[in-house]
Amino acid sequence: MLIRSALVSALLMGATTAFVPQNNINLKQQTALNLAIGETAPDFALKDQNGKVVKRSSFKKPLVVYFYPADSTPGCTKQAQSFNDEVKEIRNKFGADVVGISGQDAVSKQKFAQELGLNFSILADEDDAVRKAFNVPKAAFGLLPGRVTYVLDNKGVCTKVHNDLADAASHVKVAKDALEEMGVSSNPLTSLLGR
Repeated sequence: MLIRSALVSALLMGATTAFVPQNNINLKQQTALNLAIGETAPDFALKDQNGKVVKRSSFKKPLVVYFYPADSTPGCTKQAQSFNDEVKEIRNKFGADVVGISGQDAVSKQKFAQELGLNFSILADEDDAVRKAFNVPKAAFGLLPGRVTYVLDNKGVCTKVHNDLADAASHVKVAKDALEEMGVSSNPLTSLLGR
C-alpha cells in the first residue's frame, strides 16, 4: 500500500509540472524539439492580414517571430495587444520588427487585426508548414499549438527562444530583453531600412 501511494504521488507531481511554463529552455540540448539558438531560421513566405506576402529573408534587420495558438482567443488577444503596445519602441529603439504566426486563414487574420488595431503583420500559416519548419513544440500534452517566440538577428539567426503557453504577455518583455542583449542599434534610421 505504501508503494502504491508513493507511485501515485510521483505521478501526480509529474503531471502538475507539465503545465509549468518553460521560460528559459536550454535549446542547444533541445534542437530536435525546436529551432535552437545559433541556428538560422527557416525562410517562409506567408500572407498577412492585408493580403501582402511577408518573407522572412526579406528582413535585413532583427525580427521577432511569435507563434500563437489561434486568433481571437483570450491568451492570443493579450499577447497580440502586448506586442502592439510595444511595436513602436521595438522598431524605433531596436530597429527590429515583429510578426505573429498561427494556423488560421487570412480572413481570420484580417478580422483579428482590425478588432485589435494591430500595427504589425500577423501571418496565415494555414497548413502549419512554417510552424513545422520551426519545429514549434505543441503544448498541453500535444493538444494545442504552442506559444513560442523567437528573436532573430539581422541574418535570421536565432538568438532567443521563449516558450510559455500560460503567460502570453511575457513574450514581449523577453523579446525586448533579447534585442537589448543583442546590442541592436538605437539609430532611428535602422527602423526605416531593411525590409
